[in-house]
Amino acid sequence: MTVIYEDNHVIVVNKESGEIVQGDKTGDSPLSDTVKEYIRVKYAKPGNVFLGVVHRLDRPVSGLVVFARTSKALSRLCDMFRKGEVHKTYWAVVANRPLADEGTLEHWLVRNEKQNKSYAYDHEVRNSKKAVLKYRLIGKSERYWLVEVNLLTGRHHQIRCQLAAMGCPIKGDLKYGARRSNPDGSISLMSRRVEFVHPVSHQNIDLKVDGFESFCFKPV
Repeated sequence: MTVIYEDNHVIVVNKESGEIVQGDKTGDSPLSDTVKEYIRVKYAKPGNVFLGVVHRLDRPVSGLVVFARTSKALSRLCDMFRKGEVHKTYWAVVANRPLADEGTLEHWLVRNEKQNKSYAYDHEVRNSKKAVLKYRLIGKSERYWLVEVNLLTGRHHQIRCQLAAMGCPIKGDLKYGARRSNPDGSISLMSRRVEFVHPVSHQNIDLKVDGFESFCFKPV
């Protein structure tokens, strides 16, 4: 975990693939506990440290995660995420070139709880939720393509499912059609950039992290 931004109300960290944001049935130590311990030690906080989880990333995904350090920030950030006022940009490495270099994907996703997987349909079906994202091709290497994704909705496994539905499964994502896994169990999807108006100071916050340098992507 690397801290990218922090103040009295908000802390943003760069999550590593394999970390879980919040505790689950696995019992593994979550990122939220790591961040709490960081705050407790750095600021010599007595007792329990408050930390609010406002959004999540899938376990094999890396990149920026926003946490709230106060209840005021928590309620406001949750409202901002719900209204789509927090803008998130993702990078994904895919093995196939998209048919179009940029576009908008609209699907209806159905989540299968037992399989922990979502299925995409091109029309509304029972128990489905509409999913919309925009993508553009921004780089290429000898074997892979780099796609930038902007989420317009927030659905379960949305990017993974929708990119796979257009024939471009994410590298390492066996669940959605990748040919082989990544050696470290990750998938090549990262939360690259996050932009929002600070919930208390109202300043513009624009943060980003680098990634996938080892692929030596060239602009398309």
